[in-house]
Amino acid sequence: MNSAYASFERVFDPALDGRPVVVLSNNDGCVVTASREAKALGVEVGEPWFKLAPLAPRTGLIAKSSNYELYGDLSRRVMEVLARFGPWLEVYSIDEAFLGLGPRAAAGDLTALGREIRNTLRKLVGVPVCVGIARTKTAAKLANKTAKKMPVFDGVCVWDGTSPQWRAKLMAQLPVSEVWGIAGRLERRLNALGIFSIADLAAADPVMIRDRFNVVVMRTVLELQGTPCIPFEEAREGKEQLIVSRSFSTPVTTRAEMRQVLSVYAQQSAARLERHHQAAKLLTAFAGTSHFAQERSFPTVLVPLPAPTTDPVVLAKAAQRLLPHLDEGTRYARAGIMLTDLRPATGQQALEPFRYRHEEQGIATLVDHVHRKVGKDMLGLGVGGIRPGPQWRMKRDMLSPRATTHWDELATVRAG
Repeated sequence: MNSAYASFERVFDPALDGRPVVVLSNNDGCVVTASREAKALGVEVGEPWFKLAPLAPRTGLIAKSSNYELYGDLSRRVMEVLARFGPWLEVYSIDEAFLGLGPRAAAGDLTALGREIRNTLRKLVGVPVCVGIARTKTAAKLANKTAKKMPVFDGVCVWDGTSPQWRAKLMAQLPVSEVWGIAGRLERRLNALGIFSIADLAAADPVMIRDRFNVVVMRTVLELQGTPCIPFEEAREGKEQLIVSRSFSTPVTTRAEMRQVLSVYAQQSAARLERHHQAAKLLTAFAGTSHFAQERSFPTVLVPLPAPTTDPVVLAKAAQRLLPHLDEGTRYARAGIMLTDLRPATGQQALEPFRYRHEEQGIATLVDHVHRKVGKDMLGLGVGGIRPGPQWRMKRDMLSPRATTHWDELATVRAG
């Protein structure tokens, strides 16, 4: 998807079409997505909004707070439509997927198929995309970048449909960092071997690359040479770990405030475990000051749980073991809970000493249902439900409506 978050914002606000739009990170901190028009103004991802805000009235720059609920739902709709075009679909991220074409790859005009995919997604979801088609995942990623950056392709690049001479020239011009998975330290190590361009990497001996690096880099070389060796990954059941963490809009300075933070995060963690039909055996709670603060503190506790659980009360009590490690008065900018050693949740009851009362009563599911129906501020367990709501919650002053998931925020259509 092209500038996915900005494109999602435009689906229900056509007035944003053609205008420079940026989407901001948590607490409206810095730019995480910039539309093509915003990039033309010189806006780069990572720029802090407080520096751009004074220039916005003159440049016409429009900022939006991250609307994760809207983005997640529209991404799901894109993937559902995309799955119609092939037998295999691997969702790679919120804005990207690999599609296996199967028999369709050997029959018909692939460029026409790419355009059909692009036009269908634009029509049914309203999101612009670019399509790259190739025999391997690595080449398909390269084809997608080509389709996105070169207007002559009109958003669709079939790698094998271009001339071998043109491909060789392009690969010789592009740095090796343009290859999927090559960046940073790995790029510098390849440069030390005289591998600077994509063409250099494609011409390398795969066995030498495996010996000098690892089998993953060797597979990348083979894929550039036209040998598919990175298979499609099936959707995983559940997660390997679960993290709930946010930066605060205003620093948390007391243990009482942090108790509320951890209680809220524990309830959110329990709800996510329920959705994925998993239970956790190990909890890590952590907090931290800003890395730029003069007084720095990063406490962490690791809490083994008696038995795998989704009980929000048990998780909250475990997380609060972090409190004695906090320095009262210190300005904490972030906190979180990480759950690991996740296991499938089964209907089999544990022995009496290891049974969790709130889990058996489905408290996490009940709270999650209430939150989804009437909002997260309407119900909470313990200190997580104290009113008024906490001041540290994420600031999103420029949040757009959640037009696909909340009845009272649905888009309104007026006949002209």
